Amino acid sequence: MAARIFSCRSSSSGGGGEQVFVAAVPLRAAKGPAQLVMSTAYSLNLQHFMVIIKPSPPQYSNYNHQAGGGGMNMMVYDFQPEEPENIWVAASALSGAEISGVILVRKLKKLPNRKCWFVSYAKQNTTDAAKIFNQNWDTKLRIGHHDCRHYCQGLVEYLTGDKIVLDHLNQSTCNTI
Repeated sequence: MAARIFSCRSSSSGGGGEQVFVAAVPLRAAKGPAQLVMSTAYSLNLQHFMVIIKPSPPQYSNYNHQAGGGGMNMMVYDFQPEEPENIWVAASALSGAEISGVILVRKLKKLPNRKCWFVSYAKQNTTDAAKIFNQNWDTKLRIGHHDCRHYCQGLVEYLTGDKIVLDHLNQSTCNTI
């Protein structure tokens, strides 16, 4: 099976469904030494991954009309520690302990301008599918075994059918929109 080629830009042609992106952002931490450690981790390519869903143009028009205008809202889905800025939680997580995690779903006005990749078009209604996926996701987080990378991988596969997405992104030389 050939490896999927990932685009660095949103595609206006193609599947016609909602666009699925993966983004990598710095790890969050409280100000001070913990934030310095997380910034160093990010520079070493340890980062937080999340899934972004961009509505298809017809859905965008309906959504925008119903919401009274004001621009496109994309949805962001991610899995992280319940208390990401607590130094003791961070230390436990980094030591390999299982900690409480939480799935976050929120709106986003625009795509990140760095480390964000278009993956594919969703094969189903993303709102309903993500809700089902999230209801079945175990929220006990363990870095390297059941963390944001695994969540991202699972949700993208559930929405698009594409497997091993993050491995392909890591091989990609293009990392901006």
